[in-house]
Amino acid sequence: MIARASCCRAVAARLRILCPSFPVNNHIRKSYSYSRAAEPYCMLYRGAEEDDGTALLSLTNTALPESLAPGEVLGRILLATICGSDLHTFAGTRKEATPSVLGHEAISEVVRSNRDGVSAGQRVTFSVASSCTECRLCRIGLPQKCTALVKYGHCLYTDSDQLNGCYASHILLRSGTPVVPIPASLSNATAAPLNCALATMVHAVDRIEHLSPTTASAGQQHCALVQGAGLLGVYGVALLKQRGFTTVYCSDVDRSRLATVERFGATPVLIENADSLRNVVQPSSMDAVFEVCGQKSVLADGLHSLRCGGSYVLVGMVHPDSALPFTAEDIVRKCATVVGVHNYNEEHLRKAVQFLDDTASVFPYGLLVSPPYKLSELLDAIAAAKTQQFHRVSLQP
Repeated sequence: MIARASCCRAVAARLRILCPSFPVNNHIRKSYSYSRAAEPYCMLYRGAEEDDGTALLSLTNTALPESLAPGEVLGRILLATICGSDLHTFAGTRKEATPSVLGHEAISEVVRSNRDGVSAGQRVTFSVASSCTECRLCRIGLPQKCTALVKYGHCLYTDSDQLNGCYASHILLRSGTPVVPIPASLSNATAAPLNCALATMVHAVDRIEHLSPTTASAGQQHCALVQGAGLLGVYGVALLKQRGFTTVYCSDVDRSRLATVERFGATPVLIENADSLRNVVQPSSMDAVFEVCGQKSVLADGLHSLRCGGSYVLVGMVHPDSALPFTAEDIVRKCATVVGVHNYNEEHLRKAVQFLDDTASVFPYGLLVSPPYKLSELLDAIAAAKTQQFHRVSLQP
């Protein structure tokens, strides 16, 4: 594991944490030798990095609800993981409401429940989004686009709404939030990131079901390309291999990440120059291509490698700098399908849990998540996440 002292030095100029008291003391501490705040508590995000290179965070006491509304579930966070989107927020490149409790990937233990089928003591995962279940988008299977959507880790912290992120001791799950039990066979570290990256990739791979070996012609070679070896890419490769794809290429600029994704069945392609992918992957040879890196520079190569009638699934381009480098004619002449995937619904979350349970002894999931940092050591955890030694860095309240 990365030495925590060196991690702290690497990020000390970038962040600062306020004293853990409520109300918050204005004194700024450059270190964090203080003890953990008494439960319940959260790490409150108060703004992106300032001109002097700092971000404001405070370990803050909060309160548990005296009673639960119908359908609500109160959980104690067992383990959370730091998603790349939160790193963007700390860096100021992604804007969030402030103050807020960041974090949306976690496993929790049910403390109290006012929902049928969910009981105290259960270990559960949950959707990153809560929906109304009644609007048109919810009814057509897109609850993640609900007109009254609430996303955990992206909410304003108020007097009446505090337990809405995962960098905390507890979380209050709303009635419109899917909650799924975690099998005893899965560790907290294996299961914690599944409600973001894995469930999203289940959705993405489901979108090419008509091209998979289970439904397409038997006896043929089935090939796919995954562009990006981050956690989305690792899960994408594993899902495609489990569904019977003969060859799954995975391209990235990072040798170490390619070495990891190879352990999940990928044929790695190191991108060193503009010709790297085309020197390995033949034109019009891939049944499906998945963009999961968020870089528009890969898109031309992706479409170039896609066969006629194939599908190009875009997952990582969730930002404005994402103009497509090809024309409608390029798509039409290939009879290609271009699909956008953003988040997931309850079916995908349940499939993600089942997939992990089915493949826990097949793939080395233990490589992906760091040993846990305490929530009060968030400085070190962020520094570790930035090194990309692990696909996810974990936090234990």
